[in-house]
Amino acid sequence: MFNSLSDRLTATFKNLKGKGRLTEADVDATVREIRRALLDADVAVPVVREFTAAVKERALGLEVSEALNPGQQVVKIVNEELQNILGGQTRRIRMAKTGPTIIMLAGLQGAGKTTLAGKLGKWLKGQGHRPLLVASDLQRPNAVTQLKVVGERAGVPVFAPHPGTTSEFDDPTGDPVQVARDGVAQARARLHDVVIVDTAGRLGIDEALMAQARDIRDAVRPDEVLFVIDAMVGQDAVNTAQAFNEGVDFTGVVLSKLDGDARGGAALSVASVTGKPIMFASTGENVDDFEQFHPDRMASRILDMGDVLTLIEQAEKQWDQAEAEKMARKFTDQEDFTFEDFLAQMQQLRKMGSMKKMLMMMPGAAGMREQLENFDEREIDRVEAIVRSMTPHERVAPKIINGSRRARIAKGSGVTVSEVNQLMERFAQAQKMMKRLAQGKGVPGMPAGIPGMPGGGGAGGGKKGKGKGSAKKGGSRSGNPAKRAQENAALEQQRKHKAPAGSAFGAGQAQPDPADLNLPKGFEKFLGK
Repeated sequence: MFNSLSDRLTATFKNLKGKGRLTEADVDATVREIRRALLDADVAVPVVREFTAAVKERALGLEVSEALNPGQQVVKIVNEELQNILGGQTRRIRMAKTGPTIIMLAGLQGAGKTTLAGKLGKWLKGQGHRPLLVASDLQRPNAVTQLKVVGERAGVPVFAPHPGTTSEFDDPTGDPVQVARDGVAQARARLHDVVIVDTAGRLGIDEALMAQARDIRDAVRPDEVLFVIDAMVGQDAVNTAQAFNEGVDFTGVVLSKLDGDARGGAALSVASVTGKPIMFASTGENVDDFEQFHPDRMASRILDMGDVLTLIEQAEKQWDQAEAEKMARKFTDQEDFTFEDFLAQMQQLRKMGSMKKMLMMMPGAAGMREQLENFDEREIDRVEAIVRSMTPHERVAPKIINGSRRARIAKGSGVTVSEVNQLMERFAQAQKMMKRLAQGKGVPGMPAGIPGMPGGGGAGGGKKGKGKGSAKKGGSRSGNPAKRAQENAALEQQRKHKAPAGSAFGAGQAQPDPADLNLPKGFEKFLGK
């Protein structure tokens, strides 16, 4: 959604790198580029003016002029101001003290309210609640049927006493206000603690829509009125949001279709213009593609700083604890990593959702966007097919897989023998890496002394042992005889007083040469060697 904006802002901040002092001209140029990026992203003009004015005022203040790294300080300011226009703090649902918590959904037709009702229901169910969906949209053709289908997919019951209209030529019948009232009564009787009321929308804003929404609100007295808005709408989103705020006085905003390819200005405008927080975001078509909206995390995503916290939360939610403990025991006992373990880990990753989405949450992902966009999710299916084409014995003893077995596996999985060979090579390297970690030797290039990590390479970020000052060759390689003699003497002194294992960042320890570890071709380049 924010790809274009993220790229523009990242390019702007690159111009500030390495500057020990920022002049007023530097700040003006930066703010001017930020203004253009925001306007191109369809952010509302009043919001852009307020945002850039705040950034400029702070950038010219003491917090930047006295900073050791002014460029980074400006990025910090932009990050904080982005959080402010996105709502500041994470806003959670206000749960009712007595009786069921009633949540009413409002918005234009096509914004995705009905689908979102199911997503919100499943999310609440995952939080330990017992939600009930109420079909009060009796006007849009097949809206009631759609809610039933979505509710079934989400595993959430639906209260739908009236079928609603089935054709655009049918006149609406039934009383949506009474359906909402009866739905709340049903929830109380069946001990549901949350009620989600799906209401009708229109193709445009009109008084009849607002009147019906107000009547439902007055009848059920909801604890939360959530305004569902299509994140791809653009500038018109602000006008729509203001109209609904005046009409039904919503308490929070839900952004749907946040995974679209629009410029995303609505998300940066609605909260600031209406003064109401963004509470949730729909990020895909599946019922699981739904998340709580965190302004600080979204600001980090926009500035290409990643969203590791959300990634961790997804992993904790989906990861099988028993499987994780089993892997930990194998790791501790230094047992061989098998294809069975490999298959189990792949299945765990599958539960977390799209690999592309997960990788895009990593810091600096914008720099690899093209590669990530070209990443074929079906590659995981092909790898799994190869492993499943192996016999149980082959999975735990891959060394027995000879040429004829590889041909059989390739035929059984519908791939080429070369693809099987590539997987076997990658797996062999993974086995070696796991064994090194189990032995406490660490990953090549990883400094020792980091809490929670096995000991690794030393100072210098894991440079090759062939480099200057390496203990591998036993001395300096300087071309200056005097300098070489001086460095060799220092190295000899260092060997006599060798730092103990696990000292901070492995000072004085020899660096492993990746060539000695039989890493895959090109891996040294990947590590920055």
